[in-house]
Amino acid sequence: MTLGCTLQELADYTGSVLQGNAGLRVLAVASIDNAGVGDISYIRDAKYRHYLQSSAASALILPPDMAETYTSDCLIHPKPYLAYAKAVSLLYPVSRPAVAIHPSAVIEEGVILADGVIIEAGCVIGRGCNIGENSWLHANVTLYADTKIGKRCIIHSGAVLGADGFGFAPDQQAWFKIPQVGNVVVGDDVEIGANTTIDRAALGSTLIGNGVKLDNLIQIGHNTQIGDHTAIAACTAVAGSVQIGKHCQIAGMCAIAGHLSIADHVVVTGTSMVSHSITKPGVYSSGTTIEENAVWRKNAVRFNQLDKLARRLQELEKQLAALHNKGSD
Repeated sequence: MTLGCTLQELADYTGSVLQGNAGLRVLAVASIDNAGVGDISYIRDAKYRHYLQSSAASALILPPDMAETYTSDCLIHPKPYLAYAKAVSLLYPVSRPAVAIHPSAVIEEGVILADGVIIEAGCVIGRGCNIGENSWLHANVTLYADTKIGKRCIIHSGAVLGADGFGFAPDQQAWFKIPQVGNVVVGDDVEIGANTTIDRAALGSTLIGNGVKLDNLIQIGHNTQIGDHTAIAACTAVAGSVQIGKHCQIAGMCAIAGHLSIADHVVVTGTSMVSHSITKPGVYSSGTTIEENAVWRKNAVRFNQLDKLARRLQELEKQLAALHNKGSD
């Protein structure tokens, strides 16, 4: 357990402006409503401003506008959430296991492991795979043949990279399996969550760009390409041959149909269904918000009546136009 650090050390590490006691010792990070003596917490949203008066934290991380009225110890940063993240990394350094291949791991022929690679228990690394420097595979990760992993990647337990894409051609009353002869290529500094799956390409490569962050339980279809520094939250499904741009944010439980393209700097909010390409940066949503069941059922009925209502409205507009024209004659 860390012995903590001074507020000055935290300020230097997070790039914050220090206000107050530079020698104050901070032992832990805590939520704003539970923080106490020895803890540091943060406020990034005006709706939590009331905690400025009630929080028992020894120090806070605040945006400049809130710090103007705060007279106690704090770190001032224009992005408090980022400063908080850096503070956590300093106070709770990640303990990497020794560089090694666990004896229970299966390493097939032709695999290339660069310096600093960690392969934990139960991993299976298929033939011809290539893993870059200082990448870390947690327990029970499976890499199918010819998967390429960049430098400093983290792949969490249960992830499967390079399984066959979902490719079948109709053959009378059955399905003929299309061989998936491509691979998966992952860039540098990528993190892939637990039980996430990335399918190999039918031809060529399924590509995951540098700095991409994938949450748990995500499905990435064959031949999809994800641009640098895009982040995708849990339970999202991306169909095959999708092109997602750079610096995008895809929230949880979204579904993206196949063969679409999404521009750079696009945000898709939770549970959205992306059924057509997105060509401009911005925030996009679909679906409806939760409401009482009785209200939802009434609205669902109205939704099914929209086409009929639209046709009636068009007919009324034609009749009104006819009356107007007749009156002006």
